Amino acid sequence: MFSGSPLNRLSWLRPSHAFLNALVNSPATRWMLFNAGQPLVSARPESKNRDLAFLSTKDVSSLLGPEPFFGQGQTEGDLVALRGDGETHKEEGPLEAIRHRGPRVVFLGLLQPEGVTEALPSSEFTDPLPAVARLEGTPYFAIDVADLEGELVDRGLKESALEGVELSWSEPRAMMTALDALHGGMFAEARSLVDWNTRNQFCPACGSPTYSLWGGWKISCSAILPWWNNEGRKPCPTVKGLHNFTHPRTDPVVIMIAIDESGDKILLGRNKKFPGKFYSALAGFIEPGESFEDAVVREMWEEAGVKVWNVAYHSGQPWPFPANLMVGFYSRADSSQPIRVDLDNELQDARWYTREEILAVLNHQSGTYFSARDHKVMSSLQENRNNLQSDSNQSTGAAALAHSDPSIQAAEKPVENSIPASDMEPPFRLPPVTAIAGVLIRDWATGKIGFGASADSIVANVPRGNL
Repeated sequence: MFSGSPLNRLSWLRPSHAFLNALVNSPATRWMLFNAGQPLVSARPESKNRDLAFLSTKDVSSLLGPEPFFGQGQTEGDLVALRGDGETHKEEGPLEAIRHRGPRVVFLGLLQPEGVTEALPSSEFTDPLPAVARLEGTPYFAIDVADLEGELVDRGLKESALEGVELSWSEPRAMMTALDALHGGMFAEARSLVDWNTRNQFCPACGSPTYSLWGGWKISCSAILPWWNNEGRKPCPTVKGLHNFTHPRTDPVVIMIAIDESGDKILLGRNKKFPGKFYSALAGFIEPGESFEDAVVREMWEEAGVKVWNVAYHSGQPWPFPANLMVGFYSRADSSQPIRVDLDNELQDARWYTREEILAVLNHQSGTYFSARDHKVMSSLQENRNNLQSDSNQSTGAAALAHSDPSIQAAEKPVENSIPASDMEPPFRLPPVTAIAGVLIRDWATGKIGFGASADSIVANVPRGNL
């Protein structure tokens, strides 16, 4: 889930306000809306199924503010001047597709029809209007309306609602099981970008307000604008260099399982804040000066007192809550050695489970599902830890955040009353396969990942302390 975005992001065209303005006004363009990170969803009254709502530019025009939407000059309604070369419609660095009025807008990319593989180089967009008119596909933008007046938002949504369709804001993690692969990838990109723009309203170097460039993919300090009043102030450090103090944020997190030397046991942990009897893969944020493999070794030791070796990559998963990249690994460990959870005290328990025990839970009808109450508790816990991580920029609580996030988000599955009480509860719970932790556990249990004889011979000849 959330991987494999289908959009052509056209990153080389982001600095052109002429291109972006032409794209916004295309009848084909569609918008994804958020309200403090909650996506706008649509549903018909007779159905409980919800999907992301995609609105036209006409539908959201009252929320965007006055034109121009990009390349906004000093005075409202003015367009910043283009460079004289006329080749790419780029502006000077601090003014590249500048948007400093109205809510920040993110250009997500172009969804091209199946089989269309045009490269769309910038040279084709020296005259953007006719070039955009020839585009095949659907351009997508995203916007978060949390800072707009509620009455304005409500009126705009009422006017844009299709007949017979209800629009509402949804808890974002609850969308995991409602999205298909196409919309999942688009949602992950959109939510991470609007969150990043929302969190970076002021320059950390001098405290001045920031503004948006490059269709929401770049943020700069207002102090570098040619019309900004800097009288009596020291120049902002961002005056020199790239003018963007931060790039769109992605925080890498390792999430990993340990497999014992027999290949028939797996190490899982239970965080102190987890509801019920939930066990998952261990996890933690990458620290400065670490490789992914280094972080796996460190986190396994800090959380469970377990030394691991022969670290192997499995797969990655974007996780837009707010902007993580979950990087999955599996490794070797000695199950005869004692487990310790008293080092960083994040886990309540960690233990080795056999393949038979894991398969029994995976095959149980409620083995990978949480109640609605559990879902809300964990969502609240994850938000608190996100704020801690963002504010401190430290890894304190990082592993717990990673546990509480991709490992447990799942929709509630009702249990039939006719099921005998003894069969209604599994001995413990596991993450669903919509999260990378669940995929790691499932792939091990079904024999898709593991270590063969060649790996054993390599491990035998290398000191474990060096792996």
